[in-house]
Amino acid sequence: MRRATGLGDKSAEGAAIGLPNTWYGVTVHASPGPADAATADGADPVGMGRIIGDGGCFFQIVDICVLPQHQGHGLGKRIMAALIAELERRAPAGAYVSLIADGDARHLYAKFGFTETAPASVGMAFMPRPAG
Repeated sequence: MRRATGLGDKSAEGAAIGLPNTWYGVTVHASPGPADAATADGADPVGMGRIIGDGGCFFQIVDICVLPQHQGHGLGKRIMAALIAELERRAPAGAYVSLIADGDARHLYAKFGFTETAPASVGMAFMPRPAG
């Protein structure tokens, strides 16, 4: 789903380590149809989002995506609403919740109270290269 929505691939090794450490995750499934009968729950996943973090002080919202053919129907809002509801239910007061907003997604996130942090702080990234 990451590839199909332009988020980019992650390695199978990284996904196998990272996904079980999800603090909370949401998956949206398509309405089941005859072609979907072979899937375990009767419908294919069409959107997702996760929260990662230390469970106390810092959280990050990641992997928010909806397949292109299912965009424009409020699924991104439903995913974000579920993630925010869980944060409000379980995260301690004063926890810092961050995300990286790609393109116009910042407008969706603003509806949930996220604000740009620049110039006081800016997002930075580092991607380690394997040794050798």
